[in-house]
Amino acid sequence: MAELNFDGDGFLTNPEVWNDEVALQIAQADGIEMTDKHWAVVRVIRNNFNEKGNAPMIRTICKETGLKLKDIYELFPLGPARGACRVAGLPKPDGCV
Repeated sequence: MAELNFDGDGFLTNPEVWNDEVALQIAQADGIEMTDKHWAVVRVIRNNFNEKGNAPMIRTICKETGLKLKDIYELFPLGPARGACRVAGLPKPDGCV
């Protein structure tokens, strides 16, 4: 398994080594127990990242998963950027403080 490196905010610095096992490790560290809804959000984020090189807008995540914004915050208490993008193995999103 490739070495996992994280920046000071806990984001994966080498997103190409990400896989489902890595997602589970990050989620567990954040106290998240992954469900089908969690995976749906993570898949939308990963697909967008793989296609466009960045995280999708929150509106896109809601539209593609059928979840409301409040649902995403319930799934990822740290929010879509700090929580969901971290689990999805993306680097820290621009504008995330």
